[in-house]
Amino acid sequence: MLSALIKPIVRLNVKQQLILLFVIMLTPILVLNSYGNYKAEQVLKRHVTNAYVELNKQNFAIINRDIDTVNKITSTVIQNPFLQQLNMSGLDPIMERVERYETIEKLLGSYSQGAERGDVIYYSLYVYDPNNYYFFAPNFPQVKKAGVYFFTKEEEPFWFRQAVEQKGRGYLMFMDRLSPQAEDLKTLTYVRAVNNIYLGAGTIGVLVVTKMEAKIGESLKSISLPDGEIYLTDMNNRVLASSTSSTGEIIELPDGAEIGDPEGTVDVITDDFIYVVNNNHMLGQKLVYKVPVKALLQQQNEMKRVIQYITVAYALFGLIIITYFWRSLMTPLQKLAFFVRKYEPGNRVPETPKRGSNDEVSVLISSTYDMARRLNGLIMYKYQMELKQKESQLQLLYQQINPHLLYNTLESIYWKSSLEGNVESAEMIKELSKLMKISLSRGRELITLEEELEHAGAYIKLQQHRYDYVFTVTWNIAAETKSNLIPKITLQPLIENAIIHGVKNMEEDGEIIITAAAMEDRVLITIEDNGYKQADYEAITRILKDESPNPASGYGIRNINQRVQLHYGPDYGITYGPRAGGGTVAAVLLPKTEVQE
Repeated sequence: MLSALIKPIVRLNVKQQLILLFVIMLTPILVLNSYGNYKAEQVLKRHVTNAYVELNKQNFAIINRDIDTVNKITSTVIQNPFLQQLNMSGLDPIMERVERYETIEKLLGSYSQGAERGDVIYYSLYVYDPNNYYFFAPNFPQVKKAGVYFFTKEEEPFWFRQAVEQKGRGYLMFMDRLSPQAEDLKTLTYVRAVNNIYLGAGTIGVLVVTKMEAKIGESLKSISLPDGEIYLTDMNNRVLASSTSSTGEIIELPDGAEIGDPEGTVDVITDDFIYVVNNNHMLGQKLVYKVPVKALLQQQNEMKRVIQYITVAYALFGLIIITYFWRSLMTPLQKLAFFVRKYEPGNRVPETPKRGSNDEVSVLISSTYDMARRLNGLIMYKYQMELKQKESQLQLLYQQINPHLLYNTLESIYWKSSLEGNVESAEMIKELSKLMKISLSRGRELITLEEELEHAGAYIKLQQHRYDYVFTVTWNIAAETKSNLIPKITLQPLIENAIIHGVKNMEEDGEIIITAAAMEDRVLITIEDNGYKQADYEAITRILKDESPNPASGYGIRNINQRVQLHYGPDYGITYGPRAGGGTVAAVLLPKTEVQE
């Protein structure tokens, strides 16, 4: 069967075979391009939807915070003595009623002032006055005005009894008008009954906060959706506030967002829109994001068309190139390929072949031969650059370690200074100054072990201040080793590993032992911890010896090992092993060296 498929291909000439090969190679590219665009669109929708889900939760929290702020203000107003003394007994003189009315009016007005962003809200008090004791007060409430309003039985707003039944619990409510005699102006209100806190029973009136749609609308407009819309609705999908002008309308949600209205956040992706709905049954509210898919995928569609144009142009260009190569380029390129295959760097390069034209192929052949000659000249130059390359590598490795420590330390100081008093912050700044002084070391790469130990001690104190660690540190430093030279910032990463991977969660049971001892012509420094975790020493050894590490795994101990070996040779460096009685031992082996005066 295979031979039956091959025979028709063999009968084709080479040009036809090349065209057939090109078509066979191009077809999977077109199929994969189409499939890749489809999958990329699906992944993009899902990733963006997940991002909107998290944004929706944060946005809902901000809105609830705004509502909670209003609730706290209403609590303050309710507890005001002047308001609590308000009664409908009719026994107090009329002047006392007028004074009390004016005082409460000013109080409510004071909480309705000071908004600078256009989201001012207005606090009003509605009191049932069946005998018209407060006949001098207005009874025509206004949306954009704070005040105290008294009403009779005939003038009672439809929402008053409902608010009283809530027994002091505040809630959002959309109103077409505040009362039968008020102006016909829609507004989102926060309604809360005012109970008598001194007598323990009875309702004085109802606090109504108007223009809440302006305050919540500012929070909604702070979220930027690409041509999207944001709605805060009740559980019946009636819009309480929105980023558009649809307040008071009923919006329609897809079936996936309506079934059961589960508590929390749900998302539905339709052909036209992405819906993210956050249901809060306790507050009786929903926060809805509605984002058009077309706007989201517009940039991707433009890229898709560009890729399609490039694919078509690539196909046409490929056909032209195949024809051109076959007719005029294959023979000289085959000769060039033969030379390249047999050429070895350092061998003598023959004379450049001459062609009768100065086209690109001739330039390529001439350049290849010239490049081979230049390569022979660069071989010797390469050896001369190796030493400088090692020096540059050493400097780069040091720079990769130092900023990491500095940034983490500054973060610790900021965190501590924000949460505690000045004493501990001053102590941390003192230890940080030690770290920076020894890290800089006036440009020296090698410092004494005594300076390095001071640097390590400052780091341990900073960590103990930062995390309130209570592990113990034991120093066993032989006096004759303190003047020995060591690459700076060698011990700190090893101590950091002992803390994080060893004694971090052991409280006062954790112990780190730092030892330095002289052995003939060498100095051995060990950092021991009694951590309970079992380390993978084979994996650590592979990291230390790996010549081409993955940057995603970090540099850490491998950089320290390279720095030691770059200074002192491959016989020295870092090793890891188990500690007797449990824990890990990190050992640094150095030659005996001292400061030269």
